[in-house]
Amino acid sequence: MALNKMKDSKYDGTERMSVDYVQGILQPTPTCDTWDQIWNFQAKADDLLIATYPKAGTTWTQEIVDLIQNEGDIEKSQRAPTHVRIPFIEWVVPSIGSGLEQANEMPSPRTLKTHLPIHLLPPSFLEKNCKIIYVARNPKDNMVSYYHFHRMNKALPDPGTWEEYFEKFLNGKVCWGSWYDHVKGWWKAKDQHNILYLFYEDMKKNPKHEIKKLTEFIGKNLDDKVLDKIVHHTSFDVMKQNPMANYSTIPTEIMNHSISPFMRKGEIGDWKNHFTVAQNEKFDEDYKKNMADTSLTFCFQF
Repeated sequence: MALNKMKDSKYDGTERMSVDYVQGILQPTPTCDTWDQIWNFQAKADDLLIATYPKAGTTWTQEIVDLIQNEGDIEKSQRAPTHVRIPFIEWVVPSIGSGLEQANEMPSPRTLKTHLPIHLLPPSFLEKNCKIIYVARNPKDNMVSYYHFHRMNKALPDPGTWEEYFEKFLNGKVCWGSWYDHVKGWWKAKDQHNILYLFYEDMKKNPKHEIKKLTEFIGKNLDDKVLDKIVHHTSFDVMKQNPMANYSTIPTEIMNHSISPFMRKGEIGDWKNHFTVAQNEKFDEDYKKNMADTSLTFCFQF
C-alpha cells in the first residue's frame, strides 16, 4: 500500500494530531505510520465488524450490538468504556493505545470497529466472510456532527471555521475521505459480502425495528421485553449520561467535552441550524451530481 507522507510531528495530547495520506485518504499520522500492520490485520471468521463514516451513529450501534450480544444485560455492557469493549482497529493515540494491539490481544468472538472506506478495509475481513454492520447517515447532519467532533477532539485536525470545514467536507479533504465514496463503496459491496447496511435515520424513527434486524443478523433470538430494554438503554438521553458510552473517560486534553460534548444532539435535521441558504443550494447541487450513479437514497429530515 502506497503511503504519501505530508509531515510528521510528535503527538502528546496537547497539540493537534498531524495527518498524512494513505492511498489518497487523509488519516492521523500514527495510523499512517502503522498502515502495513493495519492492512495485514488477520480477521477471524467469527469477528463482527461495525463500519461507518465518522459520526454516523457508530457509538450508538456499538452499544446496541454489545447489549444484543449480552442479551440485554446492562451490567455486562458497563464493564468498560466503548473503545475498550470494541477496539477501533486503525486508531492509534499514543497516550491511550492502539486499537490494533487491543484487537490482537482480544479473545474470540471479537466485535471490532472501523471507519475505513471499503477499498482500505483489511482484506482478511472479506476473505473470512465476517459479518459486517454498516451504518450510513445523511451527509448534511453527518457533516455538522463531524465538524463539532473535530472542534472537541485534538486527535483530529483543527476544522477551521464552519465555512472552511463545509468546503473541506464537500471536497473529501477530511479524515477517512469523501462521504460520497464511503457510503457508495459500502453500498456497492453489500450484495457481494456479508454486510447489513443500515441507516441512522431509520434507527431514529423506529429503533426497535432496526434493533430486531441487528439481532437477527447477529444470530440472537431476543424477546420483546429484552428488545424494549435495549431500545431504552440505547436512547440518546440515557447514553449521554452513561460514562461507559459517552467518551467522558478519555482525558480532557484529547477530548474536551466543554467545547462540544461527544454526544451532542443526535437529531435528524440539525443541519438546518448550520447551513446557510447558499450552502444548502451548493450542497444539493453537489449531492445530485455525486449520487447520480447510485440507487442509494437518504432522508434529510423527520
